[in-house]
Amino acid sequence: MSKEALLSHLATGSTTVCRAWTVRRRDGLVLGFTDHDRNLVVDGVACRADTGMTARALQQTTGLSVDNSEAFGALSAAAITEDDLTAGRFDGAEVQAYLVNWAAQEDFLLQFRGSLGEISRVDGSFRAELRGLTELLNQPQGMAYTPGCSAVLGDGRCRFDLTQPGYFAEVTVDAVDDGRVFTFRDFASFDERWFEDGRFSVINGAAVGLVGVVKIDRQDREQRRIELWQSLRAPITAGDRVRIHAGCDKSATTCRVKYANFLNFRGFPHIPGEDWLASYPVPGRPNGRARRSGGGGA
Repeated sequence: MSKEALLSHLATGSTTVCRAWTVRRRDGLVLGFTDHDRNLVVDGVACRADTGMTARALQQTTGLSVDNSEAFGALSAAAITEDDLTAGRFDGAEVQAYLVNWAAQEDFLLQFRGSLGEISRVDGSFRAELRGLTELLNQPQGMAYTPGCSAVLGDGRCRFDLTQPGYFAEVTVDAVDDGRVFTFRDFASFDERWFEDGRFSVINGAAVGLVGVVKIDRQDREQRRIELWQSLRAPITAGDRVRIHAGCDKSATTCRVKYANFLNFRGFPHIPGEDWLASYPVPGRPNGRARRSGGGGA
């Protein structure tokens, strides 16, 4: 890459430049697009010219204001499909926008880096909001002091190994109702409610890679019934394989008893509740924390 060569080319006043975008989805798939009339290779990514992609002028600032732009394009079976957008496969995808000398594709300039925001679809096309890196500054930061654990089961703060036997199951779907209620056979070796609040991920089929959260886990005679909080927005049929991880309700008891992982518990189970903080002393009645659940005094 030669940024200097591109700047020198722009200084001539007679240019051969175009724009290109690369999109990296959270599942690892990388797609490239360009508004030029032929395909290009930019920064090692093949950028296609037949998708109808274009973009508005990029707004960038030197302060902490959020950089933004919009991308437009046609829904193409070979690139961005309506099914993928509906399933949320492009939600939060990383986006990089380039200015490229199409006559010398190794000369390009990275103009924008961010992520996809709100995506809307209409009449066979889509419109996607592009959000700059400063968008992250709009998100709440810091630690919340709550009785429950603030870590995600299995992440770097929790440190529990979810691949241990007994804490996950890979099973075949026998029936699906409304895209979020699943029944399975040969699944009785786990206690009821073992998977509630657990991660439900699809291994194959049209919904491969999508993830949901278990709401209800019950054993109904010879069948296991798993219900998600919401559907995965992609069709799941009988015969598809799924992986279900044990759930965690973030309580100290679950961390200690179910996972034997209390050393990594990231909550504050002994922090006083709001009822205790707002209460007042009452003569002739104990005013310690032991009575706070019943509205005891301070």
